Amino acid sequence: MKKNFLQNKTILITGGTGSFGQKFTEICLKKYKPKKIIIYSRDELKQVEMEKKFPGNRKTQLRYFIGDVRDLMRLKLAMQGVDYVVHAAALKHVPIAEYNPFEVVKTNIMGGQNVIDASLEMKVKKVLALSTDKAAAPVNLYGASKLTSDKLFISANNFKGKNDIRFSIVRYGNVMGSRGSVIPLFLQQMKENCFLVTDKNMTRFNITLEHGVEYVIASLNRMRGGELFVPKLPSYRITDLTKAIKPNIKTKIVGIRPGEKIHEELITESDSLNTLEFKNEYVILPNLNHSGVNTKKYLKKFFYSKGKLCKPGFKYTSRNNKNFLKISEIKNLIKKLEF
Repeated sequence: MKKNFLQNKTILITGGTGSFGQKFTEICLKKYKPKKIIIYSRDELKQVEMEKKFPGNRKTQLRYFIGDVRDLMRLKLAMQGVDYVVHAAALKHVPIAEYNPFEVVKTNIMGGQNVIDASLEMKVKKVLALSTDKAAAPVNLYGASKLTSDKLFISANNFKGKNDIRFSIVRYGNVMGSRGSVIPLFLQQMKENCFLVTDKNMTRFNITLEHGVEYVIASLNRMRGGELFVPKLPSYRITDLTKAIKPNIKTKIVGIRPGEKIHEELITESDSLNTLEFKNEYVILPNLNHSGVNTKKYLKKFFYSKGKLCKPGFKYTSRNNKNFLKISEIKNLIKKLEF
């Protein structure tokens, strides 16, 4: 693995004006000295606002490109001279996805395939797609669409031909304080002196935006193609979150929303057969049985010999997690959030 592998490289981020894209851009410019970062998104207002956030880099390191992942030709134009692609664009709000199913399919599945096809044709070196905990044993359309997208990106390694390109996935849980997440919602509800809780037993994984970005960069560095990277994360109880924001406030149980889970899952029992455990992460390997590859040789070749295969039946959920955040820890994390 190279220490500063992003130096003098051109990176394209789909959905680049979102929370992740903006933090990714900030950290890359500050620490990794890329040649260029291309922000690919469909919202011109967000691009204008982002340009104001990074004014000195407009003509040198940042390029704003209006486009939709549904548009293959536009993606090809944007990917000219690109070394690495980070695919973060998605329709992700669960209730909205339930009522607009084919729109989600067009963006999350067909758009994902467009990213693959454009990357292959434009000779990109690495493509890392962002997934979600909702893609593990999905019960909603958003999760199902992201699981399908994950399968597309992993399978793309099988038909790349002579192209020197690799496709991998990063999957993690709820990003703390991101748009549409529960913390900004609760902060708004606090003004009404009542938290609307869907289920008092609910648990969630938690990751800060900065941790998510750094993990994606680290995974982009060491990916060999076909892996699905899962960081080890803390969980929190939804009732502890309300206490951390404002204790002794009224709580109303309103029932789970369409397509919502009480507990989230990052690794399923079926995944466990191909999952390696490390100190700070899990790595789900591609199913090698179909390709005739010797597992031990694969692990040795791709530097995963230090990993330990998980036992059959293992699963990684927000409920069975050994690491739960205390109320005081949640408070400290909330204080650091930027809104």
